[in-house]
Amino acid sequence: MKTYKWAASLTLVGATMAVVPGCGSGEGEEGTAQEAVTSAPAELAACTTRITYGDTWIHPGRTSMVDTVDGPVTWDGTCVNEGSNSYAVLSNGWKPYFTGKNACVMAFDTTCAGASACTTRITYNASWIHSGSNQYDNVGGRVFWDRSCTNQSPNSYAVLSNGWKPFFTGSNACGMSFMYSGCGGLYQNPVVDSSCPDPGVLQDGNRYIAACTGGNYALRTSTDLVTWTSAGSIFSSTTKPTWAKGDFWAPEIHKVGSRYIAYFTARHTNGALSIGAATATNPLGPYTDLGRPLINDTSMGMIDATIMKASNGTPYLVWKADGNAVGKKTPIYGQQLSADGLSLVGNRVQLITNDLSWEGGVVEAPWVVTRDGYYYLFYSGNAYYNGTYAIGVARATSPLGPYTKLGAPILKTVPGWEGPGHGSVVTTPAGGSAMVYHAWNEGHTSRVMLVDNIIWSGGWPSMPAAPSVGSRPRF
Repeated sequence: MKTYKWAASLTLVGATMAVVPGCGSGEGEEGTAQEAVTSAPAELAACTTRITYGDTWIHPGRTSMVDTVDGPVTWDGTCVNEGSNSYAVLSNGWKPYFTGKNACVMAFDTTCAGASACTTRITYNASWIHSGSNQYDNVGGRVFWDRSCTNQSPNSYAVLSNGWKPFFTGSNACGMSFMYSGCGGLYQNPVVDSSCPDPGVLQDGNRYIAACTGGNYALRTSTDLVTWTSAGSIFSSTTKPTWAKGDFWAPEIHKVGSRYIAYFTARHTNGALSIGAATATNPLGPYTDLGRPLINDTSMGMIDATIMKASNGTPYLVWKADGNAVGKKTPIYGQQLSADGLSLVGNRVQLITNDLSWEGGVVEAPWVVTRDGYYYLFYSGNAYYNGTYAIGVARATSPLGPYTKLGAPILKTVPGWEGPGHGSVVTTPAGGSAMVYHAWNEGHTSRVMLVDNIIWSGGWPSMPAAPSVGSRPRF
């Protein structure tokens, strides 16, 4: 029977020294801990290093993926293969093991002097085709890989999130390890593992507020896009709109002027899916319904409302006509809103409709971002209930178009995540872009909430290596 050998990790908590099991150094299914007993130092260490291990870390008996240790600790990025697994040797002598070859991924965040801004060290295996003596690259910011390897006879290559395309000698020969320094640790999807379809996310100061389809529209808050805390709901059983009888879908909260407006979909008592609005002075409520639908059309359901603001601050409502329910096209419309966001001005304009093969019978779930002189319309297409669902994007130089589609979707099904869609685009704490969206879990029992980076290049957004399955650097 194989066993793990454990090094002792000494973590200072206040004035107390706690001994916790550290990094495994062997292969196998069971583990034993060898604990070191030592007297507490007279003073706390001047600085600490937080080590976050990737999802393939072998750590029997441990629930935390983090160790916090005294002093500066780092790693040179080298990942050594041993049998079917691999290991790294840290500067303090620890030897963490990972499942799979070339599978080492760790993040190091330190309070010690000399701590740098977020940097990625990519260390390539011996098959890497390169000039020069270094076996690694140091890159500013966050770079990652979905671990896919493409054969191009007689060699193979990988595509990294920053567009790099390293080649390796031989077929299926790609191998890289990733060390993140000063990037805030790692995360792994889902960030909300319970049902949270159609997440609409408001960025309000230094926090994010997400609302999800269903019930009274549950609310969650986060400061980092990874850890989310329940924060009540938009409505209660007594404050739900009296004009609606069910199908409470796709809520989004937006700040218009000095107050917050929750736009939502609900089925009117006349049977038509309609768009409603409710107001509050605090983003977490309480919300007061307008008392009537903002949009109600008895001949066609109207759903999935969002707001975009023109460069001069003028608000526009963007939404979808539910044509797929009656065998018709599903145009996404835009129309100017009044300054208070509670009534429509002028005439609606069709922005896009489902006219690409991958979109099937549906385009829906719009979200608009302004950037570098363009209005980017993110949308979902095809059937939400299976793996055809995906996210595309179109752009225009004015709020109401005309819009030009990129073409192929930027986010689609991958092994482990089916039917990604209905996303909200936000600015990350580090100043980048990310999408918060839903996808079906592996058992196809619920749509859970995921978040992944958006990369902007050549005037268009992309979401490389997403939906992500393994560990990624935090935002």
